[in-house]
Amino acid sequence: MNATHALASLAAVVAAVGLASVVRSSMSVDRDFPPAAEADTLRSTPVSGGADSAPRAKAPPPTPRTGSANADWTRFGWDAGRSNASTAPTGLTAANLSTLRRQQAAIDGVVDASPIYLKGVRVGGATHDVFFVTTIYGKTLAVDANDGQTLWRYTPPNYDSWAGSRQITNATPVADSSRQFIYAASPDGRVQKLSVSDGSAVWSTPITKLPAREKIASSLNLFRGRVIAVTGGYIGDASPYQGHVAILDGATGRLLSVWNSLCSDRRELMDPSSCSESGSAIWGRAGAVIDSTTGNIYVATGNGRWDGRTNWGDAAIVLDPNAAAILGNYTPTNTDDLEASDRDLGSTSPALLGGGIIAQGGKDRTIRLLDVEQMRGMTPHKGGEKQSVPTPSGANLFTAPAVVSSPKGTWLFAGDGGGTAAWSYGGGQLRPMWKNANAGTSPAFAGGLLYVYDPGGKLRVYEPETGKVVAELECGGGHWNSPIVVDGKIALPEGNANSHGMTGTLNIWRLP
Repeated sequence: MNATHALASLAAVVAAVGLASVVRSSMSVDRDFPPAAEADTLRSTPVSGGADSAPRAKAPPPTPRTGSANADWTRFGWDAGRSNASTAPTGLTAANLSTLRRQQAAIDGVVDASPIYLKGVRVGGATHDVFFVTTIYGKTLAVDANDGQTLWRYTPPNYDSWAGSRQITNATPVADSSRQFIYAASPDGRVQKLSVSDGSAVWSTPITKLPAREKIASSLNLFRGRVIAVTGGYIGDASPYQGHVAILDGATGRLLSVWNSLCSDRRELMDPSSCSESGSAIWGRAGAVIDSTTGNIYVATGNGRWDGRTNWGDAAIVLDPNAAAILGNYTPTNTDDLEASDRDLGSTSPALLGGGIIAQGGKDRTIRLLDVEQMRGMTPHKGGEKQSVPTPSGANLFTAPAVVSSPKGTWLFAGDGGGTAAWSYGGGQLRPMWKNANAGTSPAFAGGLLYVYDPGGKLRVYEPETGKVVAELECGGGHWNSPIVVDGKIALPEGNANSHGMTGTLNIWRLP
């Protein structure tokens, strides 16, 4: 079967019954987490207050529904592997998209990220379908998906000390598997566990000692009860900062492990000024990507020194589930040039294509295919790509690709500042299938359709196998925002973090 027919078949199956295979890497066998040592003496802080119930406009109450994890969208990228490919039926088709009605829900902050969604959860003593978003200044909001009203908001302590400044976050929250809590980041360098019912904080844990320099730009992830967060730096590359991976116990907030991309021999949350190197960040939209078979963690780093020993700037890295050991590594042969010219390899996170193959984009306008087996071990690996292809328009890649995989074929979709493109993958190679000149942020595949936000101010819906535009939904402009499509609804924040806005809009499209 050729690649076009393979994806067409997959789209039809997903649209009809909501079934698709999520991409898996086969690098190693499944295993549970071994015990992890605590990385630092910093502890989580129990928190009271911080949330407030917003006054609600008079509106008919939503019809209570039975909650279903199959109708949830719990994190950026849909799953722990950040496939950006939903396996749930959406109720939306090319035929009914034209009937969607758009609501512009006003929220108190710009969300330069994605929403998440939980269906039929208890909030304030009633059952609601809820979108959760985190604003650039760290307010986390629960928004009723059926009327757009804010149910509660969590405001971090000392919010006023950074609100309106350059100190921001672009992180999407992640929902706990119990559906009773979500985890969210804030510009003070903390991750907090919030109650779905009222927004109160259960714990709050710092993952940096210098939040004015180390930014939580990437979205949070969750796997086997552990929260995985990463750090980078702010615009301007003001030192000192080192990108690192932090693993937190979801139940207690205890910091379990830290891996530093620079001074990586130091297994601690360190004062950034105490490391002789600076500048390497983990800041791709997807942050830490998890192989759900093995629990291994995939990240890519930005500029910084690379020596293949303790400094891992401009590298793709595979870590064990505890972030305690490097299982694989890669850097291009021109790594010194990338560092010198500010062409971060890690401007996007690794995309898992399955079979131990990853796609790694970058600011050098290239997407590389890497074989995890050839990256194996602590021995430094420079070069050895299986293939390199240009980004959709030959522009820097800042977005997270979508990977749609089934027994019949695998496709990769990506958007950049000047185009959107699709490739089929097979036989160790990416084959171009279509591309256009429409800018796009991180694509989302759902219900057999491909949704791509153009930050110039439009949400396009494509036939994934042909690239034909089947709908264009009007909306405002943005930056890194990207949509989710779930339970008969589309949600998309708009606005640019670099405007430092204090108010924002969440677009919600629904069927009549």
